[in-house]
Amino acid sequence: MKLRRNHPVNEETGIDLAPMLDFVMNLLIFFIIAAAFVQESGIRVNKPSAKTAKEEDRASIFVAISAENQIWINRERVDIRRLRTEIERLRRGKPKAAVVIQGDQSARLGLMVEVMDQARLAGVADVSVAATPN
Repeated sequence: MKLRRNHPVNEETGIDLAPMLDFVMNLLIFFIIAAAFVQESGIRVNKPSAKTAKEEDRASIFVAISAENQIWINRERVDIRRLRTEIERLRRGKPKAAVVIQGDQSARLGLMVEVMDQARLAGVADVSVAATPN
């Protein structure tokens, strides 16, 4: 009769990284999709402060007016004569979007009024001016 000895098999222990990689990929996809919905005017504006300023929750079309009185939408400089058409084009994708004007403190007030007029002529009823809370 032969005796058999059981030799322990060397098993490598480790952590399965597949679930973590799946989680990271899902996060990456989420941030890519979320970033597509965030739209900015494209320039940094020194907004005036106001005691009644509040956060805007809805999707909006941001129009920026720089200190040099230049108009910007989606990181593109837009001439005032083309502004109405540009807002109409953006509203096709978001019919209920409001227009938020981010005017620099030193921007010309008359230009801001012209931008508001062009937004209203484009069919936007909800036009507001951005300010920082005071």
